Amino acid sequence: MSPNRRTEFISGARDTFPLIIGAIPFGLIYGAVAVANGIDPIVIMGLSLFVFAGSAQFIAVGLISQGAAFSIIVLTTFIVNLRHALYSASLAPYVSHLSQRWLLPLSFWLTDETYAVVISHYQREDKSPYKHWYYFGSAVSMYINWQLVTVVGIVAGQRLQNFAQLGLDFAMVVTFIGITMPLIKNRPMLICALSAGIVAVLTNGIPNKLGLIIAALAGILAGFTAETMNQQSAVLQEK
Repeated sequence: MSPNRRTEFISGARDTFPLIIGAIPFGLIYGAVAVANGIDPIVIMGLSLFVFAGSAQFIAVGLISQGAAFSIIVLTTFIVNLRHALYSASLAPYVSHLSQRWLLPLSFWLTDETYAVVISHYQREDKSPYKHWYYFGSAVSMYINWQLVTVVGIVAGQRLQNFAQLGLDFAMVVTFIGITMPLIKNRPMLICALSAGIVAVLTNGIPNKLGLIIAALAGILAGFTAETMNQQSAVLQEK
């Protein structure tokens, strides 16, 4: 059966489901930690509804609880979310034909998990004209899940003592490993991942999560260099 809007939407949601499972503990911890920091549940839900960025939300509630200036909160979360610019650049060749009616919501709903499944789907050689519906299915399923687990996390944080200290956040680390590994398909990608990982560990203590940006740039540079060397080697062999 040839793909259509419905089948693409369902496929996107289905392929994202394993990553949703990994994100559930992360969302629960977010809701519980925010409550423990004295943040109003309305603000907690507002961040999930209108920011929809797990790591940035964690940082934001921490800064809010510390009484940080609004400008500091915005700048810090902006830096943490700069990786989405890289995701967008990668997806741009596949979605540039879409109207703003599609691009605006899809850009808002772009997450690490959705990017991982969507970019792999776009890179397949089939000629389906409805791949943006696959993106839509993945994004909507992640968004709905995040809202639900935020609510559960808020309730758990209010009713259960020390819920935020259960260590459930380990699941997010496992999820990111699951996101990354299928994308490593050649040596330049492996070099990129290893370089970014090493630099991320070495720069972990830098304030405002700047180490993440440095690690991303280091990985891009290493991967680009490796790919350039591979191409030069191939040209020399042809000669």
